[in-house]
Amino acid sequence: MTISDINSVVSEIRIAASPRTVFAYFVDPDKLVRWMGTWVEIEPRPGGGFAIDMNPHTRARGEYVEVVPYSRVVFSWGWLDDDTLPPGSSTVEVTLTPDGDGTHVRLVHRGLMTTEMRDQHRVGWLLYLPRLADAATGVDPGRDPNAPSDREENRS
Repeated sequence: MTISDINSVVSEIRIAASPRTVFAYFVDPDKLVRWMGTWVEIEPRPGGGFAIDMNPHTRARGEYVEVVPYSRVVFSWGWLDDDTLPPGSSTVEVTLTPDGDGTHVRLVHRGLMTTEMRDQHRVGWLLYLPRLADAATGVDPGRDPNAPSDREENRS
């Protein structure tokens, strides 16, 4: 095991949709926001921005590193206003592999230097990948559980 393996979270899921369909949920802002976050602004090309807000206080920022249609997406990741994992300080690598009539999704989140970071992101990806599976197969995953409640939104 390498240091990068120790500082990583690996999440995998099989989705009953083609790699082409699943890929779109990482590069199309309207599709990405269906399964994760409440606001998204992305430029899916190497060096292009990656911005997603889960709520007004939890906001990830980074940039796309690699975009290979229908098979691979890599982007940097970190949290605004967080010195422990600032924007762009970790990397999310998504590999899409055909699996019969579906897709095997393997997500590796590298650069998570503490147990707390790894645990937080493991829980997060375990929440969001099934929501991706729902969205990619035409099921409404519902409101993002990390989104503010209607009451919280009305206070803003």
